[in-house]
Amino acid sequence: MHPLGEARRPLRCSPPPAILASVKAHTRKTLDRALSRAGLFSRSAARAAVQAGRVTVNGRLVRDPDAWVDPARDRLACDGQAVRAAEKRYLMLHKPPGYVTTRSDERGRATVYDLLPSDLPWLAPIGRLDRESSGLLLFTNDSDFADAITDPRTHVEKTYIARCRGQLDEEACRRLAFGVDLADGPTREARVRILGRDSKTTSLELTITEGRNRQVRRMVAAIGSKVLALHRRAIAGIEVAELAVGAVRALRSAEVRSLRDAARRRGSSSRSP
Repeated sequence: MHPLGEARRPLRCSPPPAILASVKAHTRKTLDRALSRAGLFSRSAARAAVQAGRVTVNGRLVRDPDAWVDPARDRLACDGQAVRAAEKRYLMLHKPPGYVTTRSDERGRATVYDLLPSDLPWLAPIGRLDRESSGLLLFTNDSDFADAITDPRTHVEKTYIARCRGQLDEEACRRLAFGVDLADGPTREARVRILGRDSKTTSLELTITEGRNRQVRRMVAAIGSKVLALHRRAIAGIEVAELAVGAVRALRSAEVRSLRDAARRRGSSSRSP
């Protein structure tokens, strides 16, 4: 008997169906994304592996990269080996000009992967720098981390040094700072300052919170000038200056935390009313 007189059954508290559905939806992913999230492939390479018949789910061959799976419950395998989350890696490269940001180039040009140690696991660049540009390029196999840094909603700051053609004045800087109209829409406000001039060029420092394709070059073109040389100095305060050109090193734990915090902080402020 219960101390209060009548025997009572223990209460079972189950989450409401809506919460259960939300949790289930959160853990389910398409097969290609699940493989990418595990840090084994890029998304495109994961799709190719699935379509090539290299991947099984719960012992069954699956060739549809858009098939839904639950990595927490389903047994995924590639080439007969169980898929387990790879150790998360975070690297920074001081990219020189003359390298394209891709794993392989159909035109045979040098790629940024030529500068990385050959014994590294699969890593993807976080954003890109065009062939002519230099500076900080980050790599990781942590897709969530990469998404947080590149998501336009997080407004993570990227700082560039641009040597531009002609004598640019404060009015030109104001135009860049307040936003210019590009083919894919107006740019967000930026921080812009003149670093120096010579008889034919002006050097600018620009800090932007977007990552559109060749954005700084297009912004400068929109005010009637041209970028002659472009260098990415920093991402969210993490600078490349201490690293020799062409060199690579692991990000320090404090740097990874700082980048995460910047994405979280900026993303939170951008959603505030």
